[in-house]
Amino acid sequence: MLGRIDLDEDGGALYMQIVDAVVTAVAQGRLNPGDRLPAERDLAREIGVSRDTLRQALRELQRHGHVVRTVGRGGGTFVAEPKVRRNLSRYSGLADELREQDMKPAARVLSARGRSASPAIAAALGVEPGEPVHEIVRVRLADDRPVALEHTYYALALFPGLLDHPLDGSIYELLRAVYGHTPVRAVEYLEPILAGPEETAALGVEEGAPLMYIERIAYDDADRPVEFGRDVYRGDRTRMVVWGLSER
Repeated sequence: MLGRIDLDEDGGALYMQIVDAVVTAVAQGRLNPGDRLPAERDLAREIGVSRDTLRQALRELQRHGHVVRTVGRGGGTFVAEPKVRRNLSRYSGLADELREQDMKPAARVLSARGRSASPAIAAALGVEPGEPVHEIVRVRLADDRPVALEHTYYALALFPGLLDHPLDGSIYELLRAVYGHTPVRAVEYLEPILAGPEETAALGVEEGAPLMYIERIAYDDADRPVEFGRDVYRGDRTRMVVWGLSER
């Protein structure tokens, strides 16, 4: 479980030392997702801090998605499920990343239709405005829990009959197997946003919840744009990872 916490008066704010101890216990496997922490009174006494200090630590842990706090019968403070890591330093489909993290990928199709390309979609896909494109809207799932809402667009001329195929698996695997166009790199733009009615309904979050919006253009090995995506990821379920390299 949590184990002994040795607080150091010169080691920074006491509540942050508690936060670090809990995060370390999770990383080392001494605390597991779903484990319930002791009641506030008992935990504060065990650590040797005031309940106000402990509550400050618990609020910080909750704010960063390390614990989930519930009220009522059976309520308490529980270790949260691990966040999905989205590695933006390389390019791969979400399904592949989830498998690498021992999570089960899946998708729920909300809509799939043909439409005319708007100027923004046309510019991203390298087609003329008004040309026909496929629009696919899906909820992406990790271990059967919603993690992202995707709006993706593909040129009809490049992918005829795309909507006739099953769309609840990896679309990248479908593009590779059926059409021979494998997305190998992408440019992605990130922007924090707040959940609106569409995201609330699709992702099961409250309106105003923090989300990460990612706008993406993916290219194949011939440097041809093959996908334009507008995705939103749940802030409480995902963590973006970027590796920075020096030019020296």
